[in-house]
Amino acid sequence: MSQQPFVGRPTPITNATHTQQPSGMPIHKYGRYEQVDIPDRTWPDARVTKAPRWLSTDLRDGNQSLIDPMTPARKREMFDLLVRMGYKEIEVGFPSSGETDFAFVRSIIEEGAIPDDVTISVLTQAREDLIERTVESLVGARRATVHLYNATAPTFRRVVFRGSKEQIKQIAVDGTRLVMEYADKLLGPETVFGYQYSPEIFTDTELDFALEVCEAVCDVWQPAEGREIILNLPATVERSTPSTHADRFEWMARNLTRRANVCISVHPHNDRGTAVAAAELALMAGADRIEGCLFGQGERTGNVDLITLGMNLFSQGIDPQIDFSQIDEIRRTSEYCNQMEVHPRHPYAGDLVYTAFSGSHQDAIKKGFDAMEADAAAAGKTVDDIEWAVPYLPIDPKDVGRSYEAVIRVNSQSGKGGIAYVLKNDHKLDLPRRMQIEFSRIIQAKTDAEGGEVTPKAIWDAFADEYLPNPENPWGRIQLRSGQTTTDKDGTDTLTVEAVVDGVDTVLDGTGNGPISAFFDALAGIGVDARLLDYTEHTMSEGASAVAASYIECAIDGRVLWGIGIDANTTRASLKAVISAVNRAGR
Repeated sequence: MSQQPFVGRPTPITNATHTQQPSGMPIHKYGRYEQVDIPDRTWPDARVTKAPRWLSTDLRDGNQSLIDPMTPARKREMFDLLVRMGYKEIEVGFPSSGETDFAFVRSIIEEGAIPDDVTISVLTQAREDLIERTVESLVGARRATVHLYNATAPTFRRVVFRGSKEQIKQIAVDGTRLVMEYADKLLGPETVFGYQYSPEIFTDTELDFALEVCEAVCDVWQPAEGREIILNLPATVERSTPSTHADRFEWMARNLTRRANVCISVHPHNDRGTAVAAAELALMAGADRIEGCLFGQGERTGNVDLITLGMNLFSQGIDPQIDFSQIDEIRRTSEYCNQMEVHPRHPYAGDLVYTAFSGSHQDAIKKGFDAMEADAAAAGKTVDDIEWAVPYLPIDPKDVGRSYEAVIRVNSQSGKGGIAYVLKNDHKLDLPRRMQIEFSRIIQAKTDAEGGEVTPKAIWDAFADEYLPNPENPWGRIQLRSGQTTTDKDGTDTLTVEAVVDGVDTVLDGTGNGPISAFFDALAGIGVDARLLDYTEHTMSEGASAVAASYIECAIDGRVLWGIGIDANTTRASLKAVISAVNRAGR
């Protein structure tokens, strides 16, 4: 006989319950991306094991996308930042677009602002007057590259240029030849000159045609040993999955005839929100270089984010060869130059990305820090010398210039782990677990009543008010003045405590098998029924001036309460802890 459901049993969820309904949106207007026929693709088994070449295009692609383009001062600030971070290839402008960009390129050359090992790059369209002006901007530069582009995708050929494939290819060939001619004419032997070509809208261009155009450009430039050409294959509009993007790069890398002397460059935009993944997979597929902007700044949805890409390598133990150790300075400078704020949840750099509000997250992070300290001590090393392994934190925030102060912040979603972390990190108090639970309830009541975030200062103020009476806040029945113990030959301790009890100077005497037991006996003389449940202590510092923290859990008149005492003398610290609990019971 089958079992009958009992009354009140919930109805189980079925797949049919969650059947999605048509959206009604005009999906007929949009076509699918083309897949690449490459069944023996190798990139899925590859790993990125070293940093690529990087090119920052913040001063060109990033700048041209701003509502308020950078002033010369802001452009110089950005250039200097990129140099300090270690970028060796920097696209500094579009000098034929106007006097502002031309003047900026001239200024950094004439003022000697470009280090000898940094190559500047400038962009131009494939028109002779623009090419001449572009090359003219580079006179006197030590290392410079001209980057020429023209659109090759079918929609642009048909709608924008109304030209055939052959005509579009000829634009690229003629433009390359003109760049070479003007470089020979205008640049002296002091300039190490390079060339870059982009079949713009590469991701929408037929692969065989993109290859044909790139080969024709190479026929003019004649790449050879010591004469590199950079072929940049831009996802001007991101159209496909990152996997298909990688397929296109592997196909091109396989079919270029002069691959050994070609630098294949990746330039993803973020229209589908997968630019970082597309760039990483393109590296796995054989690309050599990545072009992008700090924090993903760029037209429409942005260029690929160089910060995220570099830090992704760092988090895997790979040197990005770019210095991100002062991430907040980088962010502030970028925000000043671009006049745009970086999102607080931005990977690695946002204000909140190393911050946990959730109680379970905070507890795991606190335990992770404790485990790191224990593992390092067991190995005879420092925490910085062992592998990082803290839950929810892919990197050590300290490595990018962040303090641990903001790692855990407390609001109504927080738990005992976060509160305990703040007290341990900021005040060297390692609360026992049950005391963490007790105090977290106090903070929880505060956040529920007041809402919002509780700052570390507010946590400490609440803790001190609850557990640590002081001359400025002398609450409670008992204030300790002094205490002395003697031990009989049979091991019995006699304790004499001078204290203020209910505002009256009082001497309390008691005996027991230790100072704490003797103090409980003394307290019985003033009507306090207290019993020890748990006791722990630790030092808060080292050396001759070491201070101890004592934690005592007591049953007082039927209530279970914790107390804490802090003192250079461990006995006084324990007496203070008992008084803390007793005073709380009568508060």
